[in-house]
Amino acid sequence: MKSFVFLPFVLLLTIVQAQNPVALEKDPVGGIWSYSGKASLLFNQAAFSQWASGGVNNVSLGFDVDYEVHYKENGWSWDTKSSGSYGLSYIEGDKFLKKTNDRLEINSLLGKEFSDTWSYSTILNFKSQIARGYSFGKNEEGEEIRTVRTHLFSPAYLQFGVGLYCKKSSKLWVNIAPFTQRITFVSRKFTQDLADDKAYFGVSKGSNHLFELGASVSGFYKFEAVENVFIENRLALYSDYLGEPENIDFDYSLTATMKVNAYISTQLEIQLVYDDNAVQDLQSREIFGVGVNFDL
Repeated sequence: MKSFVFLPFVLLLTIVQAQNPVALEKDPVGGIWSYSGKASLLFNQAAFSQWASGGVNNVSLGFDVDYEVHYKENGWSWDTKSSGSYGLSYIEGDKFLKKTNDRLEINSLLGKEFSDTWSYSTILNFKSQIARGYSFGKNEEGEEIRTVRTHLFSPAYLQFGVGLYCKKSSKLWVNIAPFTQRITFVSRKFTQDLADDKAYFGVSKGSNHLFELGASVSGFYKFEAVENVFIENRLALYSDYLGEPENIDFDYSLTATMKVNAYISTQLEIQLVYDDNAVQDLQSREIFGVGVNFDL
């Protein structure tokens, strides 16, 4: 475990040289494209040696990447953002590595302006994960065991809706889609042995998908709280007309980033999720670490 003490220095010495993002690029038909992206490595580590009050050596490493593409012409706009996160942690004495983060998401919105800030909109959202997810326990001998609970595209969520889009700026927008379909996809291997009264992420026995029709609201707000400290808020709400519309699913995330310089930052991420098809309780996740950042 002592070797982990040197890992932050290795990361700093192997930073990828940043490239300037393409700000604006003229399209042959007169539109304007813009591109931007960023990636970061997050590191956490704790080491103890003969520490009187006790402690367990642990280390975690995570990778985040975001990339955005925007197009604008004659009142039409197309905004697409792709993001992915993956992280693992090692706790001394554990048999298996544990995931600290696993997310794959694509958001794409097509809008046609009818005022300075409002547009008609069509929105597409896709969410899944990158690697297998496990539930952990112990066998009769007391050894740690794990059972596969999820994997890539199981579950996966595809959401498509039409409505209205209000965009004050790239740092503040809200989309309201009163007609939104959402399909949850899963592998049949997780549903084939279910009891008749059970469901896997809302998908019934022997099936591989769940169709929902409802309303969705999503929003984004980013601001600089104090100098070099940036706060991003994301919120997504969904109500299913065909099921129990009073059970509103929500996904809220807050990301606070403090820049040290062009390459180094600290980052705090908090996410709260409620989806009674997955877990009939509030899910929460919090990650804090030192990040090495570079532009794409």
